[in-house]
Amino acid sequence: MLIPVVGMDPSLRNWGLSEAQLDLTTGCLTTPLLSLVSVKDLKGKQVRQNSTDLHIAEQLAAAALAAARKAKCVFVEVPVGSQSARAMASYGICVGVLGAIRAEGIPLIEVTPTEVKQVFTGNKNATKEEMIAKAIEFYPEANFPTHQGKISSKAEHVADATAAIHAGVRTSVFQNLMRLYAKV
Repeated sequence: MLIPVVGMDPSLRNWGLSEAQLDLTTGCLTTPLLSLVSVKDLKGKQVRQNSTDLHIAEQLAAAALAAARKAKCVFVEVPVGSQSARAMASYGICVGVLGAIRAEGIPLIEVTPTEVKQVFTGNKNATKEEMIAKAIEFYPEANFPTHQGKISSKAEHVADATAAIHAGVRTSVFQNLMRLYAKV
């Protein structure tokens, strides 16, 4: 039995999305459809920061909710706190978008950056480059973002989104969810 799933790597500037079908019998994932949500700022000298933040949040929410609504389950590498006020604003926007997904009643499985790296590469300290390389190894046919004919460094976001699915299916939360689906 195949179910549609989405992996997410939230970020204020480059939100990674990985949409695929998960085979519940084999545990295999189909080649994911990858997308990177890159937001556009409002222009002009007189634009307030809060207006720009709201505009960015709207763009991220529209794309993330559209993907999540197609899925039976969303796996997300939830961001952690930050050191600066500006970075904390970014964190707040990302968590707010994730909260909106949950408010829609869509199951959202949280995974940590360490879980994502460990499950995907076998190394809890994997670099961005190692995450991209592993994603390409697993899914050579996937539509990774490119720049001048080469895979872009921005592929890290879609690699992490894909890895979030790999880590999320191993969580007890997902396993319990599947037991509930099996009883229905």
